[in-house]
Amino acid sequence: MFVCLCKGITESDVREAGRAGLVMACQLRARFGLKEAGCCGRCSKNIQELVELAASEHRLPAPNAVRT
Repeated sequence: MFVCLCKGITESDVREAGRAGLVMACQLRARFGLKEAGCCGRCSKNIQELVELAASEHRLPAPNAVRT
């Protein structure tokens, strides 16, 4: 699902950013160029939802993690 039509950012993109450790609003804004030219800013207004989505991915164990 798209979370930003202006920049073509999908939910998968946000999840990937979360797995890379980008879980703060300022990090997501910088990563995806939110509020820059060519972006309406609507997604930036809902940045907390994107932060929660990214953070949920950051907390998940890696798919190939070895459990003890």
